Amino acid sequence: MYTEIDTPSVLIDTNIAKDNIKKYQTYCTDQGLNLRPHIKTHKLPYFAGLQVEAGAVGITCQKISEAEAMLDGDNSNLIKNILLSYNILGLSKLERLKKISERVKLSVVADNIDCIEGLSHAFSDLSEELPILIEVDTGALRCGVMTPQEACDLALRVNELPGVSFAGLMTYPPKSNSATTMNNFFNEAKNLIELSGLELKTISIGGSPQMWKAHEVPLATEYRVGTYIYNDKSLIVAGACTIEDCALTILATVISTPAPNRAVIDAGSKVLTSDLMGLEGHGLIVGYPDLTISQLSEEHGCITSNTSTNLRVGQRIQVIPNHACVVSNMVDHVVFIEDDQVLMQKPVVARGKVW
Repeated sequence: MYTEIDTPSVLIDTNIAKDNIKKYQTYCTDQGLNLRPHIKTHKLPYFAGLQVEAGAVGITCQKISEAEAMLDGDNSNLIKNILLSYNILGLSKLERLKKISERVKLSVVADNIDCIEGLSHAFSDLSEELPILIEVDTGALRCGVMTPQEACDLALRVNELPGVSFAGLMTYPPKSNSATTMNNFFNEAKNLIELSGLELKTISIGGSPQMWKAHEVPLATEYRVGTYIYNDKSLIVAGACTIEDCALTILATVISTPAPNRAVIDAGSKVLTSDLMGLEGHGLIVGYPDLTISQLSEEHGCITSNTSTNLRVGQRIQVIPNHACVVSNMVDHVVFIEDDQVLMQKPVVARGKVW
């Protein structure tokens, strides 16, 4: 199995990835939703360009360095619209943000007055205002203002400040009851904001587990999603995809079979990561659904079974990880495959871009 590739390696089936791009773009188009894919999963300008070519309105980046990597890579000519979905603080980051705004249509997210005033000060000397979406917390307990009234108050403050403009609302949803929670929040926020005299142009929601239920939030105008391009075990369990929809796998070699019911592979936490995502085991072994990757050390993945594993030393296996995004961030390059043939190595240019 792919004997020309050293293990462990991260494989990307480009046919599956391209099909995933097409399928979800079609869904969003049919629902009247703008799609703004998050690059945090693939971290590749190549795929970002394909997503835009398929119909995405732009891309989402979490960090400034991710946006810089997207604009400096292949297919960068296709990337003309970026949302930075993260609070930006600090003079050096704001200066870099200004440079990005000179290259693409840029918008950002904020959930507090300190962040907003910093953005206003940095962009007040530019000819075009920086659009700001107010991040709201609809139950995920991460960033975001907690009430519709707080969202309205921040929107009004943005509208008063130079260099920035109010562009809408943004949320990352909770895992359960997300549609009901979001609908209640956005209905109230919309009424408050419009009564205050502002226009609510954009409501941006996201999350791969709920991606096929985006239509259940009728006020939403935009969907941000990342993992859909590769998919992973967490999305299989969530019912958002099937094994056949998983484009990313880890190619690993069995290096030891200490007992009939145990085997060890050369992919440990440095590749599979320790992100369980609330699941049992550290991934799904393709073709061996009854085997469990029960524990990891840095370079070892320990496989267990209630019976014989039926694995042999030297055998190669493919593992669908629990969480594809963090796996992408662990390797310098991925290997593109197509129709069981190796195409090329592709550097993961936004790997480790956390600034």
